[in-house]
Amino acid sequence: MSVPRAFIFDVFGTMVDWRESVAREAARAFSAKAITTDPYAFADFWRGRYDPAMERIRSGGRGYVQLDDLHRENLDETLAHFKLEPFFNEQERDTLNTAWEKLDPWPDVVDGLHALKAKAIIAPCSNGSIALMTRLAKYGGLPWDCILGAEIAQNYKPEPVVYHACCNALRLQPNEVMMVAAHNNDLHAAQACGLQTAFIARPIERGPGQTIDLAPNGDWDRVIDRISDLAH
Repeated sequence: MSVPRAFIFDVFGTMVDWRESVAREAARAFSAKAITTDPYAFADFWRGRYDPAMERIRSGGRGYVQLDDLHRENLDETLAHFKLEPFFNEQERDTLNTAWEKLDPWPDVVDGLHALKAKAIIAPCSNGSIALMTRLAKYGGLPWDCILGAEIAQNYKPEPVVYHACCNALRLQPNEVMMVAAHNNDLHAAQACGLQTAFIARPIERGPGQTIDLAPNGDWDRVIDRISDLAH
């Protein structure tokens, strides 16, 4: 295996703790209105609308829509599910939707990226938009060299076009690029496109009852415990 010239990363769950962070922002919004809804249940339901919303686009049932807008649509569904629609006007919903720009990195991420950045190109390969990834990087101190992912491909992972678009943007062959993710399905898709792969477990991404992605289930090039392992 050759040393990768670039490392591209899944972000939600792999690099940042979306569940704890979104629940925190929801709890703040609920507290201001004396709402007693469980913020973790709210975060889980909101995130649960994520893949079905993207699948309509992947399957050709809808043209490409940035994830910011899908999150906003999914927020309306989530508020309706918890019967919270009367509590939030449009401006308050837009504000709550920015919760996805305020996701805390896992403890190993920032230092690990800095160590790796000294040796190779690093970039997100996320379903998040360029705007979302940029604001999230500013919030969490993620030192990307550039922003790649769904928006440059006008489609969503795990469609092959997303991985190929990232490699093409860097003018690198797929075997010169390593995809890093905490989700085995992401790595299966990247591997099928010819990319190198690295798995890192995030066993509490989905909360204490998580049952999937606790261990690698493919023949990945690397299985790491922390992002800095890639720099070594």
